[in-house]
Amino acid sequence: MTIKNNAKLNEEHINDLRGAFEHRATWFYFLLDEARKKGLDWDDFARKAIFKCGCFHGDNKFTDTDDLKEFAAEFANDQVKDIFEMDIVESTDDKFVVEFNYCPLVAAWMKLTDNEEDIDHLCDIAMDGDRGILSTYDNFEFDLQETIASGGDVCKIVITKK
Repeated sequence: MTIKNNAKLNEEHINDLRGAFEHRATWFYFLLDEARKKGLDWDDFARKAIFKCGCFHGDNKFTDTDDLKEFAAEFANDQVKDIFEMDIVESTDDKFVVEFNYCPLVAAWMKLTDNEEDIDHLCDIAMDGDRGILSTYDNFEFDLQETIASGGDVCKIVITKK
């Protein structure tokens, strides 16, 4: 009998979660691709839907707080940090800066298309989920400063307290 060590189990778990993100990104791509074939503009419906999903999570998944550090700890929990290879650049009472060094969504889209504009567009729509989450916090502002999908080395999010 072989007993796997905790590091190996954690790595397998993170890879499984990345696979789940990639699966969602794949159906997201095919859904929007079919909509485009029918003449629908992604921005007419997808942004609204993803933003609403973010609002739902902001209202139901995250603690209602004005404490940016408390929010940051939930937004970038250990599991999420591992999935996206996140680095917390700054976390103060007034500012939270996080860089994502890996994105399983972009990884999935790159397997489906080489259209860099589509990948960037899909990413920006997906980020409407985070924009939706942050819109449920009256005292926080969300700023997406850089993305891997647009050719950046990282995805960089800055959340500040108003």
